[in-house]
Amino acid sequence: MKPAAFNYHAPTSLNEVFSLLESSTNPRVIAGGQSLMPMLNYRLLEVDDLIDINGVKDLFGIKLVNGSVEIGSMTRQFEIAESSIVQSHLPLMAEAIKYVGHVQTRNRGTLGGSLCQMDPSAEMSLVACSYKAELIVASSSGERVISIDDFCEGYMTPAIRPNEVLKLIRFHPWSKDSKFSFFEFARRHGDFAIVSAACLMELNHETIQKISLVLGGISSHPLRLSQIEEALIGKKLTELDFEQLISSHQFSEMLSDKLYPSWYREHISRVLISRVFKSALNRSTH
Repeated sequence: MKPAAFNYHAPTSLNEVFSLLESSTNPRVIAGGQSLMPMLNYRLLEVDDLIDINGVKDLFGIKLVNGSVEIGSMTRQFEIAESSIVQSHLPLMAEAIKYVGHVQTRNRGTLGGSLCQMDPSAEMSLVACSYKAELIVASSSGERVISIDDFCEGYMTPAIRPNEVLKLIRFHPWSKDSKFSFFEFARRHGDFAIVSAACLMELNHETIQKISLVLGGISSHPLRLSQIEEALIGKKLTELDFEQLISSHQFSEMLSDKLYPSWYREHISRVLISRVFKSALNRSTH
């Protein structure tokens, strides 16, 4: 199928983007197009004005600013994979980006596009949740900061107003000696993840000082396992029965469909959480 007719715009500045968003009745911003174009082609979505922001140079780039890593929303996924800043300061992202689609889609796909699509199985949303990223959105009225925890308003619905565009994403790196791991379960490499899991951990003499455990693909947004994290902080590894902790955890949310019912996703979730925790422990350095 082909998309319904629309007007195409290619602005080169944010001010042009803002003007188009405010003057159009049914606009849509397109970044890499890896998710949006199939939706338009299958007519799952129709727009009157398609605003292509590939010409807005202010939305590109990866920078280290005051200890935080700032990534422009239009930064390609392959650039993230090759970035020395990401590899050094955001090793979990460097690990997870390998699971995003295939080389061809990563050459075109963007970080901002992935986050705004809010697909429950998206790897970058899970990484953003793990690092408690901040999303800076902009409009003609100025900028505002949205925590990744507040960015999802519902299934595939980001908390961006109609006149706003995602400008950059700010990540707060963990310590250099932190441990990390990422795994996902999919039918084939490059397919959408059925369940994904990530772990970040800081230890002090075999005692867990800080930890992040996040699951993807089981809810409308990445799910941080706060109760498990709280139970782990301050515990010595020698005194810890992690398997018992995971088996006793009650999941309050779990997606279900004809192919993968909730009980199946729950089983995979417990397996992956155990796997990323053990893998992180066994990782000696970044």
